[in-house]
Amino acid sequence: MFDFLEGYDVLGAFWMTVKLTALSALGSLVWGTLLAGMRVSPVPLMRGFATVYVNIVRNIPLTVIILFTSLGLADIFGMTLGASDFKVQGFRLAVLGLIAYTAAFVCEALRSGINTVPLGQAEAARAIGLSFSQTLRLIVLPQAFRSVIGPLANVLIALTKNTTVAAAIGVAEAAYLMKSMIENEAQTLLVGAVFAFGFVVLTLPTGLFLGWLGKRMAVKR
Repeated sequence: MFDFLEGYDVLGAFWMTVKLTALSALGSLVWGTLLAGMRVSPVPLMRGFATVYVNIVRNIPLTVIILFTSLGLADIFGMTLGASDFKVQGFRLAVLGLIAYTAAFVCEALRSGINTVPLGQAEAARAIGLSFSQTLRLIVLPQAFRSVIGPLANVLIALTKNTTVAAAIGVAEAAYLMKSMIENEAQTLLVGAVFAFGFVVLTLPTGLFLGWLGKRMAVKR
């Protein structure tokens, strides 16, 4: 029944999806955390920048952002991110686009977590002489992360599925291979079922684990 899979590197395609997801998730978490800090910063310029960034990026389709990283940054401005090989360049540009897009959602999830931290804790931290950055890093963010594990899990699952957009710039991940197989094979339904199952295997255990972790780590009020 699955003879049509011979000659196709399905596992390699999903491994590319995993690498895209892992690197983009790490970068999005770092950039999204910085954006969340800026959104609650006492500095108006930082608050304004983060607010404009989040509101603009969230309302631009991911496909447009990915195409801009390829056609805009690479073709027009010559930004190759240190890659001489076209495939490596496409991969790095896709990761950059996914980070830029997903960080906006990470920021909003974290900001909602920051808002759950009692204001009195920040006031107490300032009373003992902690700066804003120290208060955010040592007191507010640790509690905020614990309260938004569930929402961040949803962002991660969405990111895993959003990696399929990287096929638009030739990154050989799962969706790119699926498109090629549908064009070349007659078993269209089976091809779709195989790749749908693959994404379920990637996302379902992650969602279940992070959901369990969120309940275990939840801040008791």
